[in-house]
Amino acid sequence: MTEHTYRNTEYPIADVFTRRWSPRAFDCSQIEEADLMRLFEAARWAPSAFNIQPWRFLFALRDGPDWERFLNLLVPANREWACNCSAIVFILSDCFMRDETGKAVEPAYSHAFDTGAAWGQLALQAVQDGLHTHGIAGLDYEKATAELRVPDGYRIEMAVAVGRTHEQVDGLPEPLREREVPSDRMPIAKLAFAGSFPEV
Repeated sequence: MTEHTYRNTEYPIADVFTRRWSPRAFDCSQIEEADLMRLFEAARWAPSAFNIQPWRFLFALRDGPDWERFLNLLVPANREWACNCSAIVFILSDCFMRDETGKAVEPAYSHAFDTGAAWGQLALQAVQDGLHTHGIAGLDYEKATAELRVPDGYRIEMAVAVGRTHEQVDGLPEPLREREVPSDRMPIAKLAFAGSFPEV
C-alpha cells in the first residue's frame, strides 16, 4: 500500500493520480495562455473511438475579455468560489462521426466517454504543472449553449476551473471549508468484478 498526499492506494501507482484532487480555494492569480495550451496538449493525446477526437475546449482567462461572461454561466453557488480561479474552460463533445467535409454521418456512441478521457488527461497535466482543476456540472447549459454559440451536434459536458490552490480556506463559504480536503475513493472490490456484474 502506498500513501500520497494523505490518500491511500491499494496498489502502487504513480503519485500524480493521488495528487490530483478538486479544490475550491484558488488564489486569484493569473496564468498565461501558454499554461492552458499545455493542458490542451495533454488532452488531445487521449484515446478515442476511430480516433475521431470529439473533445473541444472554450476558455476564458482571468480578467480577460470573456472572463465575466464565462463566470456568469455558472450557477451562483459555483460562481462564489470559481471567481478566484485563473481560467474557466468549457468542455464540449462532438456527438457525431463526420465525413471529410464536416457533415454529420452517424451518432458517435462514445463521444462523451472519449471526451471524459481527454478531461482526465488535462487534469493530470495540471497537477504536473503545479495547477489544479475542479470540474463543474452546476451551470446553465441552455444559456451557455446560446452564449458560447455552440453549434448543433455539439454538447457542453461540463466546465472546469483551473488555477493554483490557496492555503487558506477562509475565503470559501462556511459549508465548503471543511470539505476542502482530498476525497477518498471506493475500494476496488466495489468497482471491478471478474465475469458478469454481481447481483444487486
